[in-house]
Amino acid sequence: MDKLCVFNHHLYEYRKGLRNLILLTTWIENLEIITTKLNKYNIAYLVQHVTDKKINVFFGNPACINVLKQINKDNLTEFTPEEDYILGIMLGYDRLKQCDRYITMKKQLETPKLKTA
Repeated sequence: MDKLCVFNHHLYEYRKGLRNLILLTTWIENLEIITTKLNKYNIAYLVQHVTDKKINVFFGNPACINVLKQINKDNLTEFTPEEDYILGIMLGYDRLKQCDRYITMKKQLETPKLKTA
């Protein structure tokens, strides 16, 4: 499915009040089209570069965007288990699955890594 079609569907869901925060991973060439439309509707957003060709675009309620700005991480892989949990809840993911994911991430951090010579 075309990423701009997915974007338009997410935009529709946000404007209808179905979601407070959306995360869209898309190609960097879509950035101008997306930001133009978000600015047109006065919707808060945050862009993170994933690779030289892909971006993550978060958009939605200004309070949610401000939380992401306070977390202040350039990449989702840098999120702590707590930050990942908060993001998942804000995105509307299943709470119980987020709890399981949090516990798994915490256990992985606590497991000692083998040292290599």
